[in-house]
Amino acid sequence: MTAPTTGPIGAGPDDSSEPAPIKAVPLRHPGQWIAAAIVLILVFLFVWGAATNRAYGWGTYAKYLFDTRILEGVGYTLALTVLAMVIAVVLGVLLAIMRLSPNVVLRSVSWVYLWIFRGTPVYVQLVFWGLFPSLYKQIDLGIPFTVQFAHLDIQSLNAAFTFAMIGLALNESAYMAEIVRAGISSVGEGQTEASVALGMSWTQTMRRTVLPQAMRVIIPPTGNEVISMLKTTSLVTAVPFSLELYGVAHDISGVNFQPIPLLLVASTWYLAVTSVLMVGQFYLERYYSRGASRQLTGRQLKAMAAAQNTVLAVDEESDERR
Repeated sequence: MTAPTTGPIGAGPDDSSEPAPIKAVPLRHPGQWIAAAIVLILVFLFVWGAATNRAYGWGTYAKYLFDTRILEGVGYTLALTVLAMVIAVVLGVLLAIMRLSPNVVLRSVSWVYLWIFRGTPVYVQLVFWGLFPSLYKQIDLGIPFTVQFAHLDIQSLNAAFTFAMIGLALNESAYMAEIVRAGISSVGEGQTEASVALGMSWTQTMRRTVLPQAMRVIIPPTGNEVISMLKTTSLVTAVPFSLELYGVAHDISGVNFQPIPLLLVASTWYLAVTSVLMVGQFYLERYYSRGASRQLTGRQLKAMAAAQNTVLAVDEESDERR
């Protein structure tokens, strides 16, 4: 075998023998462009068909989009969502602690609660809450079998909103309990042991060590549950409560006999509120995920670049002084 000639000894490498630079040519994917074109054409045809179809009733849609009754319905929907979720979160945390408790009674009660409320449809539960005045006509407050201090006549109350809120909250609390339990369980036992070794109480350990780390796991599904709760409020007509968004849109369509544009109005407001909630969920997730990833954010990269520029400027000044 003869060795390749590389020129005289001591001479530099022969430039003519160097390989030509590789010209990288990206792979072409005509199928992707064809699929994208087909999708765009289909979307355009659907939008054009919907815009020119009189059955959609775009005039009626524009008329009722900002109607006072619709806006009041949006307010009731938001109120139901916020109040039900607040109660559900508080009760869910309590149920999660009971599930993790070494006490057999507390653990069993929590399990039965979750079994009932997760095992039956929310619509059926709301129907039961609508029939609550028929099940319990009067509630007596006092010492059982002895003295009653107050009597509450349930049938005389016009509390459809309250029953709807309670029904949604009790159903949602069962799911929130599992979310909170999963978040707490995701924190390693070493964190708790270290907190105890530092002299922290159980409350301090949960507040300062466990919950801040568990929030990274709790926030994403909780945000999804809030969005789901917003849409579930459309089922409170089973109570019956019809002052929320879908109920108002349904009542209006029952008068003008145009259900399609009113459904579009309700859907538009649901999408608008859901979009705002998704933005809030994004920032909450980013806030509680700090330190969980080594990937730097844009703001952190800018701060690092500014710090490096400052150090370089200081070094140049030092060199000039020398």
